[in-house]
Amino acid sequence: MSEVATLSRKTDFPGLLTSDGAPWHYLDTAATAQKPQAVIDAMSRALGRDYATVHRGVYGRSAHMTLAYEAARRRVAQFIGAASDNEIVFVRGATEAINLVASSWGMTRLTAGDRIVLSTLEHHSNIVPWQMVAERTGAQIDVCPLTEDHRIDLGALEAMLTPRTKLVSLAHVSNVLGSVLDARAAADLAHSVGAKILLDGCQAAPRMTLDMAALDCDFYAFSGHKLYGPTGIGVLWAREDILDAMPPYQGGGAMIEKVSFEGTTYAPPPQRFEAGTPMITEAVALHAAIDYVDAIGPDALFAHESALAAQLREELRRTNAVTLFGPEESAGIVSFALEGVHPHDLGTILDEENVAIRAGHHCAQPLMEHLGVPATARASFGLYSDENDIAALMRGIERTRRIFG
Repeated sequence: MSEVATLSRKTDFPGLLTSDGAPWHYLDTAATAQKPQAVIDAMSRALGRDYATVHRGVYGRSAHMTLAYEAARRRVAQFIGAASDNEIVFVRGATEAINLVASSWGMTRLTAGDRIVLSTLEHHSNIVPWQMVAERTGAQIDVCPLTEDHRIDLGALEAMLTPRTKLVSLAHVSNVLGSVLDARAAADLAHSVGAKILLDGCQAAPRMTLDMAALDCDFYAFSGHKLYGPTGIGVLWAREDILDAMPPYQGGGAMIEKVSFEGTTYAPPPQRFEAGTPMITEAVALHAAIDYVDAIGPDALFAHESALAAQLREELRRTNAVTLFGPEESAGIVSFALEGVHPHDLGTILDEENVAIRAGHHCAQPLMEHLGVPATARASFGLYSDENDIAALMRGIERTRRIFG
């Protein structure tokens, strides 16, 4: 066993066994990561012995839970290199984060003729909200093409930017191809014409060191469940001055300063954007997930998963019937097509072998059209992945080829 197996922490993840105790080769981490026991325990405690509401109660347990909730915000800020806790808004996931920016910033700042730049490889969550904004404001969407090896083409991006470009919104890491954006270069280009830039960090946050100051972006979004935390929570980071100028996204309790029937004044960010009872237990569990990942080190995670992706690409390349997509260097994600076999059929047969991959368009239909396929098979690695998972996948592919002749 080579060094790519040394980071595996399978024993920490109870979900990596089948009901009869056999190994489950989970290769769908890009969709959602399995949860370590430490996260499960943290959420269980928060739901049980520690549970209370936050921000409102005067009794002791409420005060303690409020401290835990706000400690999670500080932990997130530290993890991504935010300048202030006030730049961290808790949301239900990256989808809500992008919709928040689209509704609060986009709907109030964009007008007819303004340009929004997206790329060919974006997830639907970074396409549809901007289409909705464009329909309502008269703004127009420009689509940045990809290079031959399926990266966002920064040369083409530079050429299409104009003073009418008000927003550039791009994936930091592609959820289909694993291609990594030179985010700082993209930010510099956007800022050169006075545009803001939003980065979809769903696939970057679990496997890369993040530093908002170094990236120099304006908005950053990611989900907790891909970062080995629970579902139902995500993070929107934005510069404090930008958040301060944005109107509320939703109305209700906790986001107000004073309410009367004559008018309402709003709390400052981030509370302004966290209407209602927040994701209390999820925030506590996200804190535990970040502690777990940080103890290993994002740089080590990136190296581990990239090495596994490179090994899988090499294995697949030996199979003449396989078409590979994406760059040779990918961040732990490998998409491919097996000749004569629909990805759904491959995924079904692999499931019989206790191997879980993703099969479909991966919420990236414009990218599928660009690749000339209706769907791909996608294997994505996590910190618990190792060479045994690759071996099981390859055995399943060989069995599939025999079945389909």
